[in-house]
Amino acid sequence: MNEIRSFARTEEQEHIYSLASSLASDFSTRAGHYDQNAVFPFENFQALKDAGVLDLTIPKKYGGKGAGLYDFVLLQETIAQGDGPTALSLGWHLGIMMNEGINRSWPQNIYEMVCQDIVQHKKLINSAHSERKTGSPARGGKPETVAKKHSNGGWVINGRKNFTSLAPVLDYFIISASVEGTEDVGEFLLPRELKGISIEETWNSMSMRATRSDDLVLSEVMASKEALLYIKKKKSPKPQGWLLHIPACYLGIAIAARNEAVSFADSYHPNSLPHPIREVPKVRERVAKMDVELTAARHLLYSVARLWDEEPDKREELIGELAIAKLVATNSAISIVDEAMRILGAQSLHAKHPLQRHYRDVRAGLHNPPADEITMELLAKQAFLKES
Repeated sequence: MNEIRSFARTEEQEHIYSLASSLASDFSTRAGHYDQNAVFPFENFQALKDAGVLDLTIPKKYGGKGAGLYDFVLLQETIAQGDGPTALSLGWHLGIMMNEGINRSWPQNIYEMVCQDIVQHKKLINSAHSERKTGSPARGGKPETVAKKHSNGGWVINGRKNFTSLAPVLDYFIISASVEGTEDVGEFLLPRELKGISIEETWNSMSMRATRSDDLVLSEVMASKEALLYIKKKKSPKPQGWLLHIPACYLGIAIAARNEAVSFADSYHPNSLPHPIREVPKVRERVAKMDVELTAARHLLYSVARLWDEEPDKREELIGELAIAKLVATNSAISIVDEAMRILGAQSLHAKHPLQRHYRDVRAGLHNPPADEITMELLAKQAFLKES
């Protein structure tokens, strides 16, 4: 069977691809179990820690590997071929550290401390911004989570966040909260060991079940004054290259589905035919259609990542292309998995068949940022933008 090729271009990228492929092969043996039981892949994350992956996107100056966006996309796409939820969960951690390494919005001492904790102690970090009433932060809702200034200079924080991916293993939570008595919204860094932090197991999704994106409950959490990372300012959106880890993940799942379908077609020989179904014109057409969509989406994704790395001074110009890459990849992934299931037929619906898991998981991409309608509005604004 002709496998989908790697986009590794350098010796270092070949190493990343080889490592990720080995991890993906291991992860694939447990993916069905984690999905069916909706349990977090603890073994996978221990393997990621042992492999030294958690500091991939931390700059070399702070002890990390200093990987670029292209490297990050390559890692994510490859790991997702073995287990999509593991890749998506890892991506939030790596992406946050990549984004902060570029924008440097945190106090310097806090950034250095977190980098050190990840490099030396394999700590994990993720943000928890979404709330049931506000929805995605991208839509502008003000958090109902509240941070109140304490007389000792610290903060008392109360609230609840949902979609907290990596919840069972996080060492640090980045949360947004409205600052009591002001119109400000602050970003706060909360170590897991703080009293009043708990996880409520609410995650019962049909997709990405093993991410365990449970609710984070904050009850009278007493945080130090250093917990405040910054006050959010209303300004034009910045390009967020790190979010390409999302489409990379879903394309990885689509590759796994495509390979499953091609392998099946190559070997399945019903007694109603004198040959395997790979010779059936409609099957060949479906395989070709998968590869057309996959090739187009991957080239777009990797070319945008390459531009991000090679032309940092022009990143502001990539806002539209970053959003397009995500839209094309996630929608293509859904289409590719659908074609794969049509090749296999009804057996792809079996509860233990990987294709039904891929089918459910890729649909989650529609609800990761940016949503398709936000991308369309962004592109329309760009198209009709008048010269000043």
